[in-house]
Amino acid sequence: MLSLENVDSYYGGSHILHGISLAVREGEVVCLLGRNGAGKTTTILTVMGYLHPRRGTIRFKERDIGGLPPYAVARLGVGFVPQERGIFPSLSVRENLTVFARNARSGYWTLQRVFDLFPGLQARERNLGFQLSGGEQQMLSIARALMLDPVLLLLDEPSEGLAPMIVKEIVDVLKHLRGKGMAILLVEQNLRVALAVADRHHVMNKGEICFTGGSEELENSESVLRSYLSV
Repeated sequence: MLSLENVDSYYGGSHILHGISLAVREGEVVCLLGRNGAGKTTTILTVMGYLHPRRGTIRFKERDIGGLPPYAVARLGVGFVPQERGIFPSLSVRENLTVFARNARSGYWTLQRVFDLFPGLQARERNLGFQLSGGEQQMLSIARALMLDPVLLLLDEPSEGLAPMIVKEIVDVLKHLRGKGMAILLVEQNLRVALAVADRHHVMNKGEICFTGGSEELENSESVLRSYLSV
């Protein structure tokens, strides 16, 4: 579904990503873990086209997307849930969803299916974005990405700053999406969330991948947990 091969990425003159290679298969959840500044968000932004790779290739369903603008990447079937959520505060929940649906590819996700997955949003569909709690805003951000009917979903720290009950709801949603066959690339610092939903993990440090493995391997790798995740 998605592959990165030897990708280098920069912010201006600052070299951030150094030869990143990873893949996400159909129906698979892959997690990027690491401390702040490790390069996780930069990886996601480079895939989405907010940053252009200086070296290497990014392929989505065998098509080279490196250098495409974000709107073009989204139209190919890539959904993005940014760390800052990015909902429209002056629009209602329903309006936030239907605005995105105007540019959607025809497919599985409809407004009613999104409300079935997020019943709390349907209960507040007339509330404005700024009237929602942090957890509700995060749910809306995920729901809005689904309205584009993506086949690959990129999420940047969806559990950050949320209460444990809301984090559990997000984990349940991600498990549901995985069960529907959606490919997911997840940036996360919450190790429990990562272990609960991801099939494979890449631990990043200083713009490089320093560990790749499954959940059991990661849990049993004391040196990785201690050195790169502070666990």
